[in-house]
Amino acid sequence: MSGSNGSGKSVPRPYFFLSYAHTPKNHPKDRDPNLWVERFYRDLCDHVLQMTSLPEGVPAGFMDQEMQPGEGWQERLSEALAYCRVFVPLYSPRYFLSEQCGREWFAFSKRAVHHQSRSNSQSVSEIVPALWVPVPLKQLPQPAERLQFNHASFGSDYADEGFYGLIKLRYLREQYERAVYLLAKRIVSVAEETEIEDGDPHQDYLAVPSAFGPPGPARELDLSVLACSRSDLPGDRGPDCYGTHARDWNPYLQESSRPLVEHAADLVRNLDYRVRVGEFDADAARLLAPGPPKAPGLLLLDRWALATPHGRELVRRLSAEDRPWISVMVPWNRDDPEAGPRDDELRAAVDDALAPRVQESSGHRSPGGGPASLKAFSQELPGAVKAAEKHYTAHARTYPPEGPSEPIPHVLPTGIGYGSGVPARPVHGTDHPSIDAEKPEGS
Repeated sequence: MSGSNGSGKSVPRPYFFLSYAHTPKNHPKDRDPNLWVERFYRDLCDHVLQMTSLPEGVPAGFMDQEMQPGEGWQERLSEALAYCRVFVPLYSPRYFLSEQCGREWFAFSKRAVHHQSRSNSQSVSEIVPALWVPVPLKQLPQPAERLQFNHASFGSDYADEGFYGLIKLRYLREQYERAVYLLAKRIVSVAEETEIEDGDPHQDYLAVPSAFGPPGPARELDLSVLACSRSDLPGDRGPDCYGTHARDWNPYLQESSRPLVEHAADLVRNLDYRVRVGEFDADAARLLAPGPPKAPGLLLLDRWALATPHGRELVRRLSAEDRPWISVMVPWNRDDPEAGPRDDELRAAVDDALAPRVQESSGHRSPGGGPASLKAFSQELPGAVKAAEKHYTAHARTYPPEGPSEPIPHVLPTGIGYGSGVPARPVHGTDHPSIDAEKPEGS
């Protein structure tokens, strides 16, 4: 029921982490508007304690208002997110606009993705959402929309009003008690059913990306893999990490039981993208087509694929033109017994193939030879996605509004106008003379 923080001290492992968006005060003299969330949290903890055999000193839950002034809040948050068993996001319109809530969601969901890759399980999600205020489905980002949680199972009044409505309206008091009780049961059930592995309590919390993208249409990303299959392996490469198709490639065989592209796709989806997964060989014509990009891209490159003429040619085509919106990651495994003897040769092949990508403006490529473990891969991926999105935004085609365009106004010596031949509109409300008007000679 506890984890280690690396210093030999035992850190309590809460059953659940309550993630919520703070409501600001309208006036400094107003009482704290988050008091109702604290009351809900205490009620939820009471039920969880009754339903479990938690020993003394082990908290049922965690919420950030428990932290004392002067405490290292980043360290406390990182530890709680690394050791909690269930993540409980408290939905509200403000929640999905919060950078901090988005970081908390991604930090926990990355643990869940790693757990699935290690165990290859399709277990019940370790994220159990709760409604503080109902949020329309169209306002949910992709990570929340994919949960498909049936809130009506906690009662129709709860689904209509959320916990805030139930706790504020006296005639719904019984419905509030029932909904909190059922949520506690769900938390305990999920915690007992899934044994999610601990995360990194020392992660740089401020460097964790948000799981929520900007409001508006869902973002898309092309995720492709260029790797060998068992039918086209170099003669000195074993088949263990490969399958029938390039998408079956799993370089971290000791750490993961599923293909790397599936692990990557789940991480990208938790960054609020819709992901199109494919093989670079089959998609090269579309991804390398001339003209502005249709979506940002991420390529997972197997170093051994560069041992084949076809693999080298595909990477040459990628690098032949400026395509910074396609980030390139080069995963490899430091524990792969076949990689060591040929490491220098494989690195040289990558450096030669991606030689044009030496500047940040040329697009992301894995630094230092590439991520050598599944953990390192997961840490690099958000930065690669962010770089692809930035370059895509800079190079994508723009679509101005339909209809005739209006001339752009310019500042002219006698006021504001639209160029020669168009009378300028005088500037009012200023005591300064117009530029050059009555200007002393020689000044």
